[in-house]
Amino acid sequence: MRIAVIGCGVIGRTHAASIASLSPDAEFVLAVDDIPDRAKELADRYGVEWTGSVAEALARDDIDAVAICTPSGKHAELTIAALDAGKHVVVEKPLDVSVKASLRVAEAERSSGRTVTVISQHRYDPSSQVVHKAVTEGQFGRVTSGVASIAWWRSQSYYDSGDWRGTWELDGGGALMNQGIHTIDLLVWMLGEPVEVFAYADLLAHQNIEVEDTAVATIRFANGALGIVHGTTAAYPGLTARLQIHGDRGSAVIDSDRLAYFHAAGEDEGGGAAYGARADANQAERVLPAESEPAATAGADPSALSNAHVHQYRDFVAAVAENRAPLVTVAEATRSLAVVCAIYESARTGQPVPVRIESAE
Repeated sequence: MRIAVIGCGVIGRTHAASIASLSPDAEFVLAVDDIPDRAKELADRYGVEWTGSVAEALARDDIDAVAICTPSGKHAELTIAALDAGKHVVVEKPLDVSVKASLRVAEAERSSGRTVTVISQHRYDPSSQVVHKAVTEGQFGRVTSGVASIAWWRSQSYYDSGDWRGTWELDGGGALMNQGIHTIDLLVWMLGEPVEVFAYADLLAHQNIEVEDTAVATIRFANGALGIVHGTTAAYPGLTARLQIHGDRGSAVIDSDRLAYFHAAGEDEGGGAAYGARADANQAERVLPAESEPAATAGADPSALSNAHVHQYRDFVAAVAENRAPLVTVAEATRSLAVVCAIYESARTGQPVPVRIESAE
């Protein structure tokens, strides 16, 4: 698969590194950016061609797929153009900044017969795979609640580094849409269909941006489970992304992409101790030995993300070759995006908001 990267900034460099690592199954062949120096710099690093024209890239017959790594508000527009040109597409998160735009992508994908995946690379982490398997197999009994907490730091200079950062039009949101959506995606993947949210959001530690740097929300799921979301880029010096999943027969905690806690009650526990299991009941090392997990990635270091992206690219390339859906489909990405959009609407209105997925409203 010959792939062009559209958008050669920080995350574009991550995609290029991931693609290059998959040789001979995939090949990074073209760097595309409307800032020519940025495209040329990335192209020179890998010894590939470059162009400042998206139209020129999409017109090439020797390009099989494109990776969209532009500001979020341009994702749907470029994805649809690529699909119309007969290309498969990898889109950096989020799919776009509105559910309406995501639904347009879904229609374009159906019409084109091509494949789209949206980056949610932490679904491929060994820890996430283990916990999702436990949830789907009923090892935790009835899943009752979950917590997604992203306590990160972004300096004012981060937001000042690009005029699109911190805008509703192109960034689509702040701490949740840009940073927290990964952990929110995992929460939704584990707990199922989100139904309703209630939220607060505010700008507390930064200036001259339109979006939130701190938000909290509750989510009600169709199966009755309740979720909590906490996301901030105002937690100096930057802590971890943490996911907790709890059921009446077990619990799990993923912290910094690693399985920090896992306990699934076996038959020997019967109805369970009146006050729960002992402190030594953590089965994490037995279920997923530390040496089988990747090194923890720092939330503030985008260069550390490339290894996580590789697994999703490998699935994408295989999905196209095998004519099957990838793990992270447009529908899956739209569901997680709809949760974030509902959180923002609830924070604006001060009211509970239904999670709208089938509607373009």
